[in-house]
Amino acid sequence: MATCRHETPIRSLELPDEFEDLTGLLQADLKAVVNVLTQRAGERLLLTRRESQLLRRTLWNNLTEAVNKSVEPLSAERR
Repeated sequence: MATCRHETPIRSLELPDEFEDLTGLLQADLKAVVNVLTQRAGERLLLTRRESQLLRRTLWNNLTEAVNKSVEPLSAERR
């Protein structure tokens, strides 16, 4: 029996040109934060593999969205 997968697409960082050189650094930092939180939650809450994957995706998307929204007003085009 096939399962239907409705996964939310993974967001990407969308930084203004003024911050484009920080993309790699921010991605590495976000990845580290997501990995640590997911690992800790998995250990303490005994998450299934699917739950861990969902948590990882949700954390990544929410943190990426927060960064994107926070730096958007700092663009020279918006000033």
